[in-house]
Amino acid sequence: MIEKKPLITHMYTADPSVHVFNGKLYIYPSHDLDLDIESNDNGDQYMMEDYHAFRMEDMTKSPVDCGEILNVKNVKWAKMQMWDCDCAEKDGKYYLYFPARDKDGMFRFGVAVADKPEGPFIPEDNYMKGSYSIDLCAFKEDDGSYYLTFGGIWGGQLDQYRNNVWSKDNKEPEGDVPAVCPKIVKLADNMKEFAEDPKDLVIVDKDGQPLKGRDHNRRFFEASWLFKKDGKYYFTYSTGDTHLLCWAVSDKLHGPYSYGGVILTPVLGWTTHHSIVQYKNQWYLFYHDCELSKGIDNKRNLKFCKLQFDADGGIVPVDGSIK
Repeated sequence: MIEKKPLITHMYTADPSVHVFNGKLYIYPSHDLDLDIESNDNGDQYMMEDYHAFRMEDMTKSPVDCGEILNVKNVKWAKMQMWDCDCAEKDGKYYLYFPARDKDGMFRFGVAVADKPEGPFIPEDNYMKGSYSIDLCAFKEDDGSYYLTFGGIWGGQLDQYRNNVWSKDNKEPEGDVPAVCPKIVKLADNMKEFAEDPKDLVIVDKDGQPLKGRDHNRRFFEASWLFKKDGKYYFTYSTGDTHLLCWAVSDKLHGPYSYGGVILTPVLGWTTHHSIVQYKNQWYLFYHDCELSKGIDNKRNLKFCKLQFDADGGIVPVDGSIK
């Protein structure tokens, strides 16, 4: 079995987004380059410049590398740092959503289109109007509409926005001030534009109060992922500087989402990022750590394991340590 073992070993991969297309699993990770760059809180070490797609049918075998599907040199508006991406399918077309820094150093979202899940993807000339920050998740609602959840503080710039407006003077909230919220936005029918302004996706405690800025063990940092199970919406995310993956649940797409608990305990390396998918009647957690590079955080590798739910729908925590 290859559960909890490095899944791809010929290149460094991180931030997995995983979906079932045409009865097969497709993995869309970011691609860490083998560079010697000192790490910092702004994420300057993550100089990713392209994406590969990977196809996986047998959970006992390594996935097939379908090759490069998009490179920053082909994205007219982008300068650098193509971080976590995601993919959605509509009417036989595949839409790759990705963040990158524009010529002014601000993160924006691009969209690229393909006829097949393995690409190649052709990017639009301009970024999506009104987009900002990082770490997209593409979610299909039961009625066929599509949404993006997104956001990341610190290097992801989300903490510098208030009501979708950026200011360099905005900082991450502290103390009893409500924490920065991840965002959710509906996509237009053409899948290339926002249909509305992004809204807060609020995570609350057991008393129904928004999580506070000081609550670093539970507040949102980055790595949003949204899925639906048994009529419930699960929003899952990373706490960043406390190195946890957590989950929250709601009866409504737009929430509020009640904090549920930890999905994955800290892994080797600073960042933690994931996706959750059901394949052949089994739920799986895909994530990354730094086992291949022996802890060098800007050189990560993908892993996966089975994910279990308890009788009440809670996610059973997974041990992220290397044993």
